Amino acid sequence: MQEIPEKVIIAGISRMQENFDYSMQELKELALARHYDVVGESRQNLDRPTGATYFGSGKVDEVAELARANDATTVVINDELTPSQLRNLEKEMKLHVVDRTQLILDIFASRAASKTAQAQVEIAQLQYALPRLHPSANKLDQQGGGGAGGLANRGAGETKLEMDKRVLNKRIARLRRELKDADVGEEVRRAQRKENKLPVVALVGYTNAGKSTTMNGLLDRYTDRGADKQVFEKDMLFATLDTSVRQISLKDNRKFLLSDTVGFVSKLPHNLIDSFKATLAEAANADLLIQVVDYHDEHYPEMMKVTSDTLKSIGIENIPMIEAYNKADLRPGTRFPEENGNTLIYSAKDPASLDKLVQMITARVFSDSAVHTYLIPFDKGQLVDFINRETGVINTEYVETGTKVKTTVNPIQAGKLRQYLVEED
Repeated sequence: MQEIPEKVIIAGISRMQENFDYSMQELKELALARHYDVVGESRQNLDRPTGATYFGSGKVDEVAELARANDATTVVINDELTPSQLRNLEKEMKLHVVDRTQLILDIFASRAASKTAQAQVEIAQLQYALPRLHPSANKLDQQGGGGAGGLANRGAGETKLEMDKRVLNKRIARLRRELKDADVGEEVRRAQRKENKLPVVALVGYTNAGKSTTMNGLLDRYTDRGADKQVFEKDMLFATLDTSVRQISLKDNRKFLLSDTVGFVSKLPHNLIDSFKATLAEAANADLLIQVVDYHDEHYPEMMKVTSDTLKSIGIENIPMIEAYNKADLRPGTRFPEENGNTLIYSAKDPASLDKLVQMITARVFSDSAVHTYLIPFDKGQLVDFINRETGVINTEYVETGTKVKTTVNPIQAGKLRQYLVEED
């Protein structure tokens, strides 16, 4: 039997935001991603939230009435609430209240598939919960009156609160140790990839912009077993949280690693960003970033700013970037693929677009490659195998003294073959 989605009202205050309409639309999409049924919306124009109840006078009752009129049991707020605002709103409206931060955390928790992602999300959830713990509403459990020397007696409520906080802090510490151990193993794998001198290209950008679709398109087009290496993709926010790394092998034997990272969204909780720093290490160590942009969405400039700000907040700066404007096929009259400097207008579902993207990638990550001609003696067959397997062979000729090969090599490969170099090209 299919579960009936919970009915909710979304609500927020404008605070004179230029992109407030977009922010509220995004909140609705987040609610839908959480499988809520959005049955109403309420807004209030205020310069800043009211300290005690977020909304101004009378608005709390209005939102509660709207919820009851639509049989909604939950109100989703378009900001992170303080612990006291959350408690006061629930008390006055007699409804369940979820703020934007909790909503995003819930979505991440439902999407996390790997142990690493689950641990990262749980840390963020626990850090969010810590300041929101409060003693029992039972007055007998609260702190007692002042004692000798002005010291208060500690009642059962305070004891329980402190115990809950200790439990949560211990759990956070344990999860961080587990993540640290997992990250050590990932660092070893990164070091091995670096030793092999494979360039790393990272897809970054707003959630649901088409990063996974782009990766799958490249895998299908440039690998023999693309279907076996596909990453999960779906038209929804935060379809995947785990960073996936795949090797792309080109026809000329040049290879690079492509990583698909977790997507961003405006007002992404800081605790969540901190927790996912390890997951985003692939982007931090990349030779090239590809910012995938949903060109079909009219709010794409705001999305690009959120991506830029988020990358900067986790220390990812000064890495070459291609701005890839995806979903051009959904914009009537748009020509694609169109390259202009470091920008590309394309469709992740269009083979010609994917080929153009690869051309742009190779021009940047293989810029230190060079074409040389080598003469390999017949008794060095293993070197010929290496050249055919790892370099971009242009021409092969068999002469009296060995195999003459014209090929594209990177600096590491050139060093290995230096003694067989016969001419510069």
